[in-house]
Parts: sequence; C-alpha cells; structure tokens
Amino acid sequence: MHLETLAIHAGQRPDPATGAVMAPIHLSTTFERNADGSYPAGFVYTRSENPNRAALETNLAVLEGGARAAAFSSGMAAISAILQALTPGDHIIFPDDAYFGAGRLLREVMTPWGLTFSVVNMTELDAVHAAVQPRTRLIWVETPSNPLLKITDIAAVAQIAHEAGARCAVDNTWPSPTGQQPLTLGADLVMHATTKYLGGHSDLLGGAVIARQDDEFFERIRVIQQIGGAVPSPFDCWLLLRSIRTLPYRMRAHSEHAQRVAEFLAAHPAVECVHYPGLPTHPGHALARRQMRQFGGMLSIQVRGGAEAAIRVAGRVNIFTQATSLGGVESLIEHRASVEGPHTTTPANLLRISVGLEHPDDLIADLAQALGD
Repeated sequence: MHLETLAIHAGQRPDPATGAVMAPIHLSTTFERNADGSYPAGFVYTRSENPNRAALETNLAVLEGGARAAAFSSGMAAISAILQALTPGDHIIFPDDAYFGAGRLLREVMTPWGLTFSVVNMTELDAVHAAVQPRTRLIWVETPSNPLLKITDIAAVAQIAHEAGARCAVDNTWPSPTGQQPLTLGADLVMHATTKYLGGHSDLLGGAVIARQDDEFFERIRVIQQIGGAVPSPFDCWLLLRSIRTLPYRMRAHSEHAQRVAEFLAAHPAVECVHYPGLPTHPGHALARRQMRQFGGMLSIQVRGGAEAAIRVAGRVNIFTQATSLGGVESLIEHRASVEGPHTTTPANLLRISVGLEHPDDLIADLAQALGD
C-alpha cells in the first residue's frame, strides 16, 4: 500500500470492545491478570508496554519499512538508547554537521561513560573510510544535516559500516518517512525526534528508533527503553498517531513551500547563501534527487553583513516566529549560533528556517520586508 494509506491504517483499527473508530486513550498504569497469573492482552505495566504505544510502534515500523520500533519520550532519549546499547570502548563515526544536542550527548555523557568518537565530513566517503577503527561499531548519519543541509550517501555509508562490522544509524527527522526511507538504502536503524514533523503541531514531545531487523542489538534498545523508563505517555502516543494520519499531505506542502521560499531567497541580494537540497546549485542536489522523494521543509540561509545582520532579519519578521524547534504547521526562524552557545560550529550569519503551511506568498513577503525590500 501507499504511504498515505499506511499512515492512516498501520497499527490502527476500531476498538474491539466498543467499535469506536478512533482508539481510546489507555491511561491505566497497570493491567489485570487472569486467575492463573497470565496477562490476557499481553500488557503488564505501562512503562513496559501500553496499547497506545504498541499501536504507535507498529505504525512507525511500517512507515519506515522496518521490523520493529521503540517509542521514547524525546528524540534525545531515542539517541541515548542507541548509544547505551553499545559497549564502553566502542567507537562511533559522527558527522561534522549534525544536531547540536546529539554532539553534546556524545561529548558530555557518552565519552565519560566510555565511548569514543571521530568527527568527519560525512559527504566525503574517503574521510568516512579513513575514520574506521578496529572498535568502530556505529556510523551516525544525518541527511539533510542540521543546520547546513549537507547530503550524505546513505547506501555508501551503510556499506562502509557493514564492511567494518558496524551499524549505520540515520537521523531521519527532517525528511520524515515520506521524504526518505534509510532502511531501504541499507541503514540498520532510523531515529526520529517525533516532536517534529511526525507530531507536526508543536504540541508533543517524543522520539523513536526503528530497526531494519529484529536482532539482539534492537532488543538491547528495547530493554533500555523499558527499564530506563524514558517512554512517551499514552496521550502523547495517541496524539502522535492522530498527527501521522496527515503526514504525507503535510510534508508535500512543507516541501513545496520550502522550494518556493528557497528560490526567492537564492535570488535576494541580501542573502549570501541558501542551503536547500532542492536547489540545483546545492552540491548534494543530484544525490538528494536519488535518495529522497521530497526535499523537505527545512532550509538555512547566510545573511550578508554577519551575525548582527542575521539577528536583525530574524527580529523583523511578522509571520515567522522566532523560536527553537521545527516541523510544525507554523513557520519558525532562528539564529542557531546564539542557541548553540560558545561551542557552536554554525556560521555566525546563519538563520535556520522551518517553512510551515502558511501560504508561500505570505511567507515570501514577510522575508522580503525583513531583508529590507
């Protein structure tokens, strides 16, 4: 079936007890045993399993073409579970442009715990090859990357990982399953901050890991999920499933709007550079066309005049909102270097833009006046 159909039906069916087309929210923390001590529906305690979370995990696994999924209370909790499933002494290859929080987790939490990592330009396959060590067990990919929207060849990096006896994990938050399916390209794991496009309305926090194979490594992730307890609430799972039903249509509009905004900004004299893979001038455009169905709703620009000019532009918008996060129906703009702090590698004149579902003509007009037209 097509993704539009799967988004609505995978893991979801009318409630067998009442016939309700929309499944109820199961808020109970515990579940009744049979007289013999068994559990008739397989649910014991909601930290370990819950009907709403089970439905969500089935849906996510189907959308990404995976074997199983594990839902978490945040994207960071999902990343943490993948890293905790490794063993102290293991080595990770990490991209030089990636979500700032993931890098902080590696540096400040996982390195003291015993993991080691190398940072490389993931778009250069020779650099990825050269970074492989005897204890390399994971190569982390983020494509398009945050915030420079670099494009990494997922299939090629997955092959490098497998030849080294390692796994390839892909942060697929920005493209979403409708824009890119890394598991079909050879990746072993996909991570989502479900807070973003999957949730789509800036009203829930969540994360997920989807595995291509139901193997021992994924089972370790499940154990970490259940024992560590960083699980989403039943209500958040219900909200997320509700939002996923419209994901294919939202992503189509996000991508179409972002393309128009990017084309306008690329021609604007106040803009030094536009980072968006849908532009033919983007160095990863040809690769993005091969491995992505849509170019997504995220872009970034570098404003002429440095940090002060960029901050001034962000402060002059009316429809865009200055706020952290992305993937909601509303358009957001943010000066990333200010958010990331003194250790940032983000260019000082860069603005990250999440293009929402407002009419693109209105968004373009707002950016035009903010840039000084």
